[in-house]
Amino acid sequence: MKFLVGDNVIVTAGKDKGKTGKITRVFPAENKVTVENANIYVKHLKPMNNQAGQRLESPRPMSTAKVAILNDENKPDRIGYKVKKDGSKERVFKKTGKVVPTPEKSKK
Repeated sequence: MKFLVGDNVIVTAGKDKGKTGKITRVFPAENKVTVENANIYVKHLKPMNNQAGQRLESPRPMSTAKVAILNDENKPDRIGYKVKKDGSKERVFKKTGKVVPTPEKSKK
């Protein structure tokens, strides 16, 4: 999967089209990601014995086809791979050809 936790992305389709945020979780097997402040669903809890009723907001995963990474100019872009001379891969923006910075959360 080309997206990593911490990447800045923009939602390109659906009810949250145009919203931007960082990726918080990645699900490579399902080809889905969760984006902060996007695809938020509300679950209503009824009041129980000593607890008041409440609304729980939780982000749901969305398809990677509905998000695009933001490049240096804050424009949507796609990610490609470039193989370096030593054989390792690095992510690059398709439009500009510049290297995609690795987010802090994904560095090990």
